[in-house]
Amino acid sequence: MTDILDQSLLAEHASALVTAARRAGADTADAVAVRGVSLSIGVRLGKVESTERAEGDSFGLRVFVGQRQAMVTANALDNPDDLAARAVAMARVAPEDRFAGLAPADRLATAIADLDLLDLSTPGTAELTERALATEAAALAVPGVSNSGGASASWSLGGLVLATSHGFSGSYLTSRHALSVSAVAGSGTTMERDWDGSYAIHAADLDAPEAIGRTAGERAVRRLNPRKVPSGPAQVVYDWRASGQLVSHLVGAISGASIARKTSFLKDRLGTQVFAPGIVISDDPNRRRGVASRPFDGEGVTAERLNLIDDGVLTSWILDSATARELGLQTNGRAGRGVGSPYPGTTNLALQPGKTSRADMIGAVKSGLYITDMIGSGVNGVTGDYSRGCSGFWIENGELTFPVSEITVAGNLKDMFLRLTPADDLTYRYGTNAPTVLIEGLTIAGD
Repeated sequence: MTDILDQSLLAEHASALVTAARRAGADTADAVAVRGVSLSIGVRLGKVESTERAEGDSFGLRVFVGQRQAMVTANALDNPDDLAARAVAMARVAPEDRFAGLAPADRLATAIADLDLLDLSTPGTAELTERALATEAAALAVPGVSNSGGASASWSLGGLVLATSHGFSGSYLTSRHALSVSAVAGSGTTMERDWDGSYAIHAADLDAPEAIGRTAGERAVRRLNPRKVPSGPAQVVYDWRASGQLVSHLVGAISGASIARKTSFLKDRLGTQVFAPGIVISDDPNRRRGVASRPFDGEGVTAERLNLIDDGVLTSWILDSATARELGLQTNGRAGRGVGSPYPGTTNLALQPGKTSRADMIGAVKSGLYITDMIGSGVNGVTGDYSRGCSGFWIENGELTFPVSEITVAGNLKDMFLRLTPADDLTYRYGTNAPTVLIEGLTIAGD
């Protein structure tokens, strides 16, 4: 375990790549080293079906010759000079990009914050197997559950080392634990399936296997004997399992890359009312134990919490350095990075909660749809047109009555955002999070 946690050799490799690039003729350069270790166990019907372990380091070198750039990657680093020479040769024949370059030196992180992203307890095969088996057993114990789609338990360790030619050197490691199960209810052509899972930086923050299994089983049973409903306009409530996808559609529309290419339905809406007053959508890279937290971004830039939507107003695009330059702006530290080039992305993104409880929100709906699962893509990022397959439950007089499936819900995201109301049940589970939400006036296609 100690060897896995020691990133000093990776830091030396990254620094050596940058030095080699300058020696080969690059004006500037940055290098990343990414460490990945993972172990996962899959079980079904009480037996282990799969055991997988992966371990390895990867390297990426980005070089700039004037306004020309090139990116090379490798799974091993035998000779930094060879890799650097190839990268510089590629850059010299690449087209010029006047927006290319490293992040501004004055924006680089000067300290690495401790965000409690590393769980030193490392589960072995036996422990992960026990977690998966306990989760599946709890699902199978639910009355009405007839089969298992399988359960899985996993642990992984990932990290980033970044070195740049203008003086930045930093690294961090993140652990991740996951536990999930899929339950099947019914038989023959009437079978229904549902799932539950938990994902956390520290194993102590995972939901209990018994709770995960029980929830998955109960969800599957509730889906039995779905019906169709008439087509027409309706009030639609999105369960938290589905509402986060609405926030993801916003991310695609306000990514600096989409704005620079003018391929977003929100390209002219910066500084205007996009959601109802009171709505806040925040991105926070510094959340302690956050599943998408990081002390610096993929270019070495430190970043603070940012309200992308504040009181319903769109305040900012999601920017790395290149897209910021193209738009005449400054990076806001939202550069994602693997071993390739940086790209605009979010961290711990959340639609902040409203003041209405989930129960009161559903209770106020006379007749409408409660969505638990979305199917397909069906979103036009240029126009905002939205059409998604879904399943869930029909709401009648404020109560969830019978399950429904094979339904399409349609609208336009510009209108949907303005009519969106959040409940008060936000929980941080993933990189993108949202509470239950209500949207008025969508069109559903059923019978």
